[in-house]
Amino acid sequence: MSFPTDVPAADEEIQPPAPKRRAAVTFIFVTIALDMLAMGMIAPVLPRLITEFAGGSEAHGAEIFGLFGTVWAVMQFFFSPLLGSLSDRFGRRPVILLSNLGLGLDYVVMALSPNLAWLFAGRLISGITSSSIPTAMAYIADVTPPKKRAEAFGMVSAAFGLGFVLGPALGGILGNYSARLPFWVAGGMSLLNATYGFFVLPESLGKEHRGRFSWKRANPVGSLTLLRRHRELLGLASVLFLSYLTQQSLMNTWVLYLDYRFSWTNRAVGLSLALVGICSATVGGFLVRPAIKRLGDRNTLLAGIGIGWIGFAIFGLAPTGLIFLSGIPIMALWGLCGPPAQGLMTRHVEANEQGQLQGAVQCIRGLTALIGPSMFTFVFAAAIRPTNRIHLPGAPFLLAAAILLSALPLALVVTKREAAA
Repeated sequence: MSFPTDVPAADEEIQPPAPKRRAAVTFIFVTIALDMLAMGMIAPVLPRLITEFAGGSEAHGAEIFGLFGTVWAVMQFFFSPLLGSLSDRFGRRPVILLSNLGLGLDYVVMALSPNLAWLFAGRLISGITSSSIPTAMAYIADVTPPKKRAEAFGMVSAAFGLGFVLGPALGGILGNYSARLPFWVAGGMSLLNATYGFFVLPESLGKEHRGRFSWKRANPVGSLTLLRRHRELLGLASVLFLSYLTQQSLMNTWVLYLDYRFSWTNRAVGLSLALVGICSATVGGFLVRPAIKRLGDRNTLLAGIGIGWIGFAIFGLAPTGLIFLSGIPIMALWGLCGPPAQGLMTRHVEANEQGQLQGAVQCIRGLTALIGPSMFTFVFAAAIRPTNRIHLPGAPFLLAAAILLSALPLALVVTKREAAA
């Protein structure tokens, strides 16, 4: 019995010839890597610039920086489904190119910002323009056969990891010369990428496969209703929700925990984050493909969850910094679960709904970005309170391990039909 799919056979016919398809996927990979690199480059200097505009007060600067992060996540939450739906109607190419162009111009605006209001507006716009990632993922779904999509999404994970490693390092170096220089370089890279894509990127979604644009589908609630169409689709979306929520523990308590638990220097913390990025890029770029070939999509998904939670448990229980570091490559194997989950999800929607699907996935990520920061930092603050009978600074990572582990039985149930196939 074959695995059921709602993607029409014509989906294979609209793919460009193999050389063009490879060039297009390469461009999408480079686009995502450059987007992540640009975002990472401004990470070391943006708090400093905000503090300067806030009058030099670090406490006030931290509050404003948190507000910037929340607004950016809100823009992602609302505009990811919109851009995804627009790409289903007008094609992937214009949305991707306009987003690259807008992101490049936005970095220039932030580089020239004379005050906090301009910088805030730039950050708001960057949250909108960087919402093109769902469209890029939909492009990959367009030009990649269903059984190969998980491997392609694995390369996207590698692009995220690559940008995560190189971006902050490059931004820190450039920031030593000027706090605004990383914005100029990031803007130049995005504009060059938009120019290059204008000449080399073909359209992946033929006009005959495009759907109507509907505001009902282009908002977060409307895009998420797509996930209710199939039991497997909703179940896999729930698995991704738990996975993305787990990720928030890394993004929001990593630095706090290492500073409190082991008194690591900024350099040591930065190197540990670089190790996270290297391991994540290695898993996405070199392990996803052979794992899927050997184990299949379902078992690769289950292996990623079944191993990854152990890494978070090691983080939470590690008595020494060395043991803490040993958990990073184990945790990174959790990256095996995302690509096959998204690959399986793409099989349940038609060609003109891939953008909406990826927008919905990005909505899920955005939702966890709104929930996760407060949740994990609150748990950390409560766990280290001096009045507590039990002192457990690793509580956020133990909670993350429990959340990820809870996704395992859910993934087992919702992928039963894949196992039968």
